[in-house]
Amino acid sequence: MIRRTVLEWQRISYGEGEREIPEKAADRLVAVAKSSPLGGKGGGRILAHGRRDLRARQVVGVIAAEGCSLEILPKIEGLGDATGNPSDSSIRRRLVQMLAVALDVEIDSGRVTELGWQRDNLLEVLIGLFTHKLVDAVRTGLPRRYVGHEGDLSALRGRLDVTRQFTTLAATPQRLACRYDDLSPDITLNRIMKSAVKRLAQVARSSENQRMLRELAFAYADIADVSIAVLRWDEVVLDRTNHRWRELLSLAKLLLGERFQTTTSGSGLGFSLLFEMNTLFEEYVARMMRRALASDGLIVQRQGGRLYCLNELDGDGRPRFQTIPDILVKRGSETLLVVDTKWKRLSARVDDPKQGISQADVYQMLAYSRVYRCPRMVLLYPHHAELSGADHFTARFSVTGSDDELAIGTIDVGDAKGMVARLGSLVRRHLAQSPDAEMLLGRC
Repeated sequence: MIRRTVLEWQRISYGEGEREIPEKAADRLVAVAKSSPLGGKGGGRILAHGRRDLRARQVVGVIAAEGCSLEILPKIEGLGDATGNPSDSSIRRRLVQMLAVALDVEIDSGRVTELGWQRDNLLEVLIGLFTHKLVDAVRTGLPRRYVGHEGDLSALRGRLDVTRQFTTLAATPQRLACRYDDLSPDITLNRIMKSAVKRLAQVARSSENQRMLRELAFAYADIADVSIAVLRWDEVVLDRTNHRWRELLSLAKLLLGERFQTTTSGSGLGFSLLFEMNTLFEEYVARMMRRALASDGLIVQRQGGRLYCLNELDGDGRPRFQTIPDILVKRGSETLLVVDTKWKRLSARVDDPKQGISQADVYQMLAYSRVYRCPRMVLLYPHHAELSGADHFTARFSVTGSDDELAIGTIDVGDAKGMVARLGSLVRRHLAQSPDAEMLLGRC
């Protein structure tokens, strides 16, 4: 089995060496990438298939094909080893932590901290996380609910189905048409878990993961097999009796394709588990910012707003060009701050005063400011070592003809400790620059 790991935007040459990949294996991986919804035309948004090498793009995760797999990890600063080089295990751990925040999953308790960060790829780590938690949950018993049944029984159970009794069973009075409820483990939640166990058993390579999945398959032997495509996620009811299954349901959605575009390809010949870093970074920042500002009475809304830029003057006056800002910081109905997250490196070159910021991104922020009547805007990027100092605002710009202000900020995602405090500080510092700062910040 050929296993390789690269960072996003990194190249891996064709060849037989330990840091190379055979060209035929690369062809198979590209074929799987093409089947992913994240791949775009020819899978080019995931892998660039060159004449001499493969180049990873801005989608991370694991792609596996017959006899080979490629793990693509994000570039996250501050996670190097003793020599200063990027450490795959540290990056892998940080990526899983970001996913855990996005999914609202706890990963720092019990045996979960003993996952094979160094020896396993991202997929195996996520499978290990899921199986550890599922084994612990199953040991306390499978969740059960009362399920309605109908049957023709020799003795009355529940209530009598009068219509059926005096029509279909009129000639067989020794049988009673019964309708009754039975406490059963064969419910949608357990069917989802069984489908996840069955699917992961097909792709897991770690001996420890395979062993735990075999144990779980035995525990779910009496649960009905349901195809992943027809699982009824909407029927799952989480309450105080089964709240501990919430995290497992989130992980099952991730691993069965309901979150972050997990895809499968072919009949067992290949599969991919992929995440677009722009989307993950946005959700991660939004959730952490929500924690940071909760005590200030501020609301953090992700993918909200959805106001339109234009309305037709002729015809029926229908609105056009809907806006969906990444993050809105609000007090009540008033928007105080518009934040747009960008998973790309700011330039630190002295001859680039724009720092590589896209003109289209600036125009987009100006449109948000106008539509949402919000004078404060932030473009937020991941911090990196070439930028001076710690995460902070690298530049501030006034908007011509107004008092509006656009700030360029960075946040160090490599340092998980204090992330909430740093995001809170960034927001408060930017709002503090406003002439109405006292009113905007309230009791902050």
